[in-house]
Amino acid sequence: MRGLEDRVVAIAGAGGALGPHVVRAFREAGWRVAAAERDEARLASVEADDRYALDLLDPDAARGWAEHVGEVDAVAHLVGGWRGGKAIDETPREDFEWLHDLLVRTVQHVISAFAPALRASGGRFALVSSSQAQDPDAGNAGYAAAKAAAETLTLSLGADLAEHGGTANVLVVNAIVTPEMRAAEPGKAFATFTDVDEIAAGLVYLFSDAARKMNRKRLSLHP
Repeated sequence: MRGLEDRVVAIAGAGGALGPHVVRAFREAGWRVAAAERDEARLASVEADDRYALDLLDPDAARGWAEHVGEVDAVAHLVGGWRGGKAIDETPREDFEWLHDLLVRTVQHVISAFAPALRASGGRFALVSSSQAQDPDAGNAGYAAAKAAAETLTLSLGADLAEHGGTANVLVVNAIVTPEMRAAEPGKAFATFTDVDEIAAGLVYLFSDAARKMNRKRLSLHP
């Protein structure tokens, strides 16, 4: 990887609850940040070095973003969402399809778009995932299956990038908690949740020189 002052990280889903915290952590660590988000209003509030509005369900748009960013040292995929709470036979087919689009197809399109640049730079990729992917409960089959598929895409990319000096890893949480959530429920412990700043620090670590030998692993940041 290049010197820290020249490193570029592309962050997909930068306008969500987690994204701004990740963007800030990388900028504070000295990285240049290229942020992407579908919602233009949320994107405008992200304090990144470069902002790009697109729908990651469109593979051509994802490739356009990668071409816009150019040389890149790392890519973080933060796109998330949840539907669940019902048994498999009671879950609407539309929920399975929605989760697959959001949690699998966006990962597929981002990886496909950025893989050539990551091979060229010996770069890093990281996916924020859920413990449900490895230990699903009865009400989260669709969500767990989608997250498991996204993890598989990530670990496969890791096998590819290993030949070029790069890595791809998965950061695992149960659920995230933001400062706004804590302020809204000051009496709640959020004991099984992971703070957004802890997740951001974990991603900075995965893309650091200290983690250069860590590839195709799951970094668990939950109880």
